[in-house]
Amino acid sequence: MFFELLVAAVTTLPADGLPIKAPTAVGMSAARLETIDRVVQRGLDAGGYPGAAVVVGRKGATVWQKGFGHLGWTPDSPAVLPDQTIYDLASLTKVIGTTTAAMILFDEGKLVLDEKVTHYLPGFGGGEKDLVTVRELLEHRSGLPAGRDLWRHAHSPEEARQLVLDTPLEYHPGHGQVYSDLGADILGWVVEAAAGMPLDRFLADRVFTPLGMHDTGFRPSDSLVYRIAPTEVSPPRGYPVRGEVHDENAFALGGVAGHAGLFGTASDLAVFAQMMLNGGTYDGVRIVGDSTVHLFTARAAGDRALGWEVADGTHGAGNYLSGSAYGHTGFTGTSIWIDPDRQMFVILLTNRVHAARAKRPAKVIADVRADLADAAALAVTDANLAVAEMPVSFRADRAVGWNRAVRVARSARRKGIVRQTATPKSKSKKKTAAKPAVVKKSKATSKKK
Repeated sequence: MFFELLVAAVTTLPADGLPIKAPTAVGMSAARLETIDRVVQRGLDAGGYPGAAVVVGRKGATVWQKGFGHLGWTPDSPAVLPDQTIYDLASLTKVIGTTTAAMILFDEGKLVLDEKVTHYLPGFGGGEKDLVTVRELLEHRSGLPAGRDLWRHAHSPEEARQLVLDTPLEYHPGHGQVYSDLGADILGWVVEAAAGMPLDRFLADRVFTPLGMHDTGFRPSDSLVYRIAPTEVSPPRGYPVRGEVHDENAFALGGVAGHAGLFGTASDLAVFAQMMLNGGTYDGVRIVGDSTVHLFTARAAGDRALGWEVADGTHGAGNYLSGSAYGHTGFTGTSIWIDPDRQMFVILLTNRVHAARAKRPAKVIADVRADLADAAALAVTDANLAVAEMPVSFRADRAVGWNRAVRVARSARRKGIVRQTATPKSKSKKKTAAKPAVVKKSKATSKKK
């Protein structure tokens, strides 16, 4: 239905958000974009998530916007609407929130990338921690570990904060790379010190309100719960989570943290993505300078820009985004990819942590993310960007590793009875399983991704 409206439409400007245009109006193939429906629906049918919101935009307009499934698994759960359903954005907080705040303060000369963190946050110092710079926090090269279980030890946000500040480094600053939630938390407090106000208030005043992102923010009010997709069913805090941040450490920090805590809709994120593509401005409002956007989104260290990831064919970037593309993913099943060369963005929001029925929901969401990015890139018809042939099949069509393989028991075959049983794990595999590797230059140490 929405696809038909897109094809028939010329240009529609909704009350909030980007204008809507037909794919052909911005150089995209509507037929190829239909692949999005298939791959997202396959993930839903496999039990990877109860619902999803997708927005694809190009050249200043939304060209594909659709909700799939429902907020939860129950029959009476509301249907997902991209401009209404609010998702826990998880680690997208790092870029939509914390990194963007750092960009603004950098523009204003209040935040110096090569300044020591202790200049802004004296309580962080001691030993080699005195050497850590703001830039190294953004590049995940600070020496901090991936994370720690704050929620197990802290009895208040203040105690949780102190645990983060007291965390010792695992390696010499700048001599390794570990994707670190703790580093993002420290960066959030650096932002607060430089801005002279709490992170949530700064972002509301300087980013979300000016852009009209009215459904984006920390600690959503109770009046919005009916629009918020639920997450964990049996978390450590002892009750189903809906409208509270899913991440236990962010919850321990009071719900506002540099690494997690933001909630928002896919339509709101589309506005943000367009602002970034526009070089820091949207609808006559400048959020950040265009040179700063370029600086923070260019490759800086490994597969990292400053705060952002670069599209290296991993973490949901697919195989076809350009070398200048950047984005991020979130543990709850969220992702955003922005491709300046194609003037295009791709947003996927799900709550795959909500009682997923697939045996390996992390594998489902990884494949669907990548397929979505590929389908959008392959739909571009510009002569210098077009790809002649579509893949014979997408990851979601193959569904490799989504659910445990099945086999037909021999006794059933002899009797002519077809029965599916789970393939047992090999005992030999258990005996020869490799020991976990010590990771020094990898993001793999962080679970909340």
